[in-house]
Amino acid sequence: MLFAALWRKAGSDRAFPDTIHSSDWAVSRTLDAGVNDVCRSGLKQTKQMEYNNYKTVSVSKEAARDLKRWVVIDAKDQILGRMCTKVANLLRGKYKPQFTPNVDCGDNVIIINADQVRMTGNKWTDRVYVRYTGFPGGQRECTPLDLKNKSVDKLIRKVVKGMLPKNRLGDKLIGNLYVFGGAEHDKQAQQPIAIDINTLK
Repeated sequence: MLFAALWRKAGSDRAFPDTIHSSDWAVSRTLDAGVNDVCRSGLKQTKQMEYNNYKTVSVSKEAARDLKRWVVIDAKDQILGRMCTKVANLLRGKYKPQFTPNVDCGDNVIIINADQVRMTGNKWTDRVYVRYTGFPGGQRECTPLDLKNKSVDKLIRKVVKGMLPKNRLGDKLIGNLYVFGGAEHDKQAQQPIAIDINTLK
């Protein structure tokens, strides 16, 4: 029907043929132009639909608060670094389709059994964390094992904080992390959801 309409538009008074021969070259050119116009119009509409379907959605601070949830992660026998990368992504909200880089749209994360986290190889004693007090001769060193024996909360916070943005947003996000050495925590009133950290990418 489309080609028949274009045939009539070309000014031909004959019936629309099954095939167009070389004698109908002028009409054929008109048909080609009409088909191209239709194709370009359809392509333009398709692109507009794709643009509407794939718009970047940014959430406001107020809307981000409604998206927050409380989750519990069991750190037993988990590799420290690999677990903390997923915790950092949870804190930032990167697993959500509404992720907005400049907004705190992540979850509140509770880590239990943090004292049973592990590291591969000899990293507990071979790795060295260096800090500086700000005074002359104030360079201090410690190993992950020393920091764990002092406070496992400080160890996990140090690792996670290094994976968050180095700005005020990062300081705010690290406040959404709660670390407990044992299997119990004091956030039952928040009704947290237990998730398997191994299912996250």
